[in-house]
Order: sequence, then structure tokens, then C-alpha cells
Amino acid sequence: MDQQLDERYSRQMLFAELGEAGQKRLLASSAVVVGCGAIGAAAANLLVRAGVGRLRVLDRDFVEPSNLQRQALFDEADAREALPKAVAAERKLRAINSAVAVEGVVADLNPDNVQELLAGFDLILDGTDNFETRFLVNDFAVQHGRPWIYAAAVASYGVSLAIRPGITPCLACLLESGAAAMEETCDTVGVLGAIVNLVASLEVGEALKLLAGRADALHGRLISCDVWSGRMQSVRVARNPECAVCARREFRYLEGAAQPHITMCGRDSVQIHERSRQLDLAALRARLAPSVAEVRSNEFLLRFRVPPYEMTVFTDGRAIIKGTKDPAVARSLYARYIGA
Repeated sequence: MDQQLDERYSRQMLFAELGEAGQKRLLASSAVVVGCGAIGAAAANLLVRAGVGRLRVLDRDFVEPSNLQRQALFDEADAREALPKAVAAERKLRAINSAVAVEGVVADLNPDNVQELLAGFDLILDGTDNFETRFLVNDFAVQHGRPWIYAAAVASYGVSLAIRPGITPCLACLLESGAAAMEETCDTVGVLGAIVNLVASLEVGEALKLLAGRADALHGRLISCDVWSGRMQSVRVARNPECAVCARREFRYLEGAAQPHITMCGRDSVQIHERSRQLDLAALRARLAPSVAEVRSNEFLLRFRVPPYEMTVFTDGRAIIKGTKDPAVARSLYARYIGA
């Protein structure tokens, strides 16, 4: 390890349980963060500062002013430009630690691209906002024997668990036990920035153990915490011998048998998936400009208003229709303005 790296990570290497050997393993490791909202952004920040050698950040969404209260990687300029979160995150993370190979990918994780986007990484970290995507990640992780870390937060409460297929319960085991059921969302009850940062820290703490070759230090428990009440709990959850995923190896989400969740957390919106479609945003803007309001675009997305709705269209054909939770209304608007 050269002198510059030794200085950057000196305080971390003084921690005896990690040391220089653990730091070298971190520098040679790789991780992928699925979702770069509140928890994902905080986790990516901690991983890059710790010196994880290669990091991929996946996210389907763009930065809005309402994100800035809790999504620590983003600022007002990102929101004004409506930058995709993965793009803004990559820029910030590269500036934090230029020695880490950071890649931001603007994509919606789904059964068609999950192999391409998650394969080849040592560890997967949860930064998502819905259980459909988490179950897809869980299917992939169990099928490939890949460790991943579940993390979620809402209001002032959060949970985290490191999942090692074949050793610990998987997410399906956990949810069937009822130990980590979270039916509320930040759209209904809000969320505090303090809890997402705490949960991200718990998640990355377990990640460092795995990536540094210290799996023996993993506690194997579901950690739950509430920053408002001050309650903390550590629960050991057993594997379910009848689990459909890790026991019977039935991968419904991976095979596309489960319907994806389309209403996004934190806004009155529906996402439309057009997975095999590529859009020319410049041509689309020219076509729409005479008939819609407030058309704005960058190289990643196009936004316009059709009062009372706002539509954001991405180059991969996806669109987020804000102002409705009705999929039929969203589909109708998409067909009318983007095309069937």
C-alpha cells in the first residue's frame, strides 16, 4: 500500500479488527448499491470513503427538491437540472475518492436486466424503496449464492439484516416470520433524515465485514431502531425450512412471474415500463413543444406538464407520470404523448 493510500485510510486501519490486511481486501473488493435514494446515497458515500475498490450505483429516478431533506449526496443544482440520481451520485462519489472506480447506471432493475446489472460484484446493498425490487434482488442473490444486505426505513424507524444465502434466512424467510414487516411508506407517514443515515451506517458496517474478509464478525441478527423513541432491538431470525426461495428455490420474481410495483415512494406517481424501447429525446421534445407546457430536458430525460399531470420520460422508454396513482390514467397519457 503506497504512502498516499496509507494516509487516506490511516484512521480506519488503526481499527484493529480491520487493520492493513482488511483495508487491502476492501481496495480489491466490489459492491453494487441498488437504489440511490436516501439509504442508498448514504451507503454509497460511506463505501467510497472506506475505499471499496469498485462501486456500481443503480437508480431509475431523478433528483427533486423534496429529496434534499434526506438524500445527502445531492444538492440544489442537481434538483434544478433534474439530474438522474445515478449520474449525480457518480459525479459526487468520484470527487470524494478518485481512486474508487464508480459507475452510475440509470436503470430500473427488472428480471430482464438483473443478471447484467448485478453479476460480478462481491456484495449487493439495498437502497430501494419497494419490496418487489428487494424480492428480485433476493431471488438473484439466492440463485447465485451472493451475499446482500437488506435495509429499509420509514418515518423514524428502520431495519437492516445481512443475508448470506445458505447460512442465514433470506428475505422471504424474514418477511414470512413477520419480524420485518413494514406496511407504511414514506409517501404516507414521511421519513426523517436521521433514520436513513443510521440504517445506512448499520448496513455498511456489515458490508465492511464481508468485503474485508471478516465474516466471522457478522452478528447475524435483524437490527431495528427508532431515532424518535430511542428504541433499539436485535432479533435472531431462523431460516424457514419450507421457504419457497432458499429452500425450494422457486424464483418467481427472477422469472418475471410477479407483477412489478409501479407506484413510487414519496410522490403521487406511476412509473411506466417500456423495456425494449429507445427514445430520441431531442426529436420527442420538438414534437411535443407546441402542445405541452414547461418542456425541459437534458441528455438523460425530458420533462413536461400536461396539467394536472407532469411527465418525465427517460431514453430507455420509461416514464414517470406524476399526479395520479391510477395505472390506466398513466398508460393513457403515455400512449397519447409518447406513443403506443
